[in-house]
Amino acid sequence: MGTESRNPRSMNLSELSAAEIVKRMNEEDRRVCEAVSECIDDIGKIAEVYADTLKHGGRVFYLGAGTSGGLAMLDAAEMPPTFGVSEDTVIALTAEEGINYTNDAEDSTVRAAEKLKKYQCGEKDLVIGVAASGSTPFVVEGLRYAKSVGAKTAAVACNKNTRIGEIADYKAEADTGPEVLTGSTRLKAGTAEKMILNMLSTAAMVRYGKVYSNFMVDVKPMNAKLVKRARSIVMEVTGCDEAAAQAAMEQAKGHCKTAIEIIKSNQDRTGGN
Repeated sequence: MGTESRNPRSMNLSELSAAEIVKRMNEEDRRVCEAVSECIDDIGKIAEVYADTLKHGGRVFYLGAGTSGGLAMLDAAEMPPTFGVSEDTVIALTAEEGINYTNDAEDSTVRAAEKLKKYQCGEKDLVIGVAASGSTPFVVEGLRYAKSVGAKTAAVACNKNTRIGEIADYKAEADTGPEVLTGSTRLKAGTAEKMILNMLSTAAMVRYGKVYSNFMVDVKPMNAKLVKRARSIVMEVTGCDEAAAQAAMEQAKGHCKTAIEIIKSNQDRTGGN
């Protein structure tokens, strides 16, 4: 298994200075983009299924353990503020309770099914298993259960010809190879998984209609930074000034897309720009 093999380019890792170690890591990280690019068409196919699932009222579930689960949680958590979807649209189910990688939860062959049952996962949904090795029992059994209830399934792994890839309807397997620190898949494999999850969710949300041009027009202005961002988007899209953008945002109760529609409607009536 590539992710568990020794890296011939880092055999002397323990003899290197800190500067030499990070240089070696940086050299290895450059290989990640190549590995991801080799499965880019597969990633695109999954993203289309992801978007189609949302368009038809389904949900997307991520399954993962350890680093893979943590990355899945991070991606799912970003969806409501960035794209304005509800918290029950993209859901990360992890083997552990929270970020606690010190137990054997990933070895469970029933926990994933139990969690999917709790959410009444079914035919309208998509379940994406994320596992660097491609063989994590929690993810393997979760995908099997998802298929048994008619859900669409996809696999994201960092080896080729994986168990989860064999089970899933769709797969994206980025062959990231051996890590600088043998078996530490939070490194290159984790980076590849983060890249792929970024691509899947962003492309899907664009296709779902949550983006205008390259603006996140459904952003939830939950804090000062996001309020400023939303106002700037309104100004950029409509060409209005800050006062008009602020007034429209207040009228739209903070919803960026609605504020844009309000201003454009006024512009159409008055013949303004």
